[in-house]
Amino acid sequence: MDPIAAKYLAAGICMAIGSIAPAIAEGMVAAKAVEGMARNPETADKLFTNSVVFMAICESTGIYCLVISLIILFA
Repeated sequence: MDPIAAKYLAAGICMAIGSIAPAIAEGMVAAKAVEGMARNPETADKLFTNSVVFMAICESTGIYCLVISLIILFA
């Protein structure tokens, strides 16, 4: 296999696998936050703030995979 093709393949696989988990995690966080807000509307402000923070933490995993993919491509 050509080394350039292997780099592209490795970067694509890294992004494919690395973006599935954050997407699922963010969906679960959003679903549970909405469920919690529906059950207890008084805590909606606190739940919304916490869910935004947790979604940002989940998204950082996807950003790390993007950085690794860029390192694979350009290093």
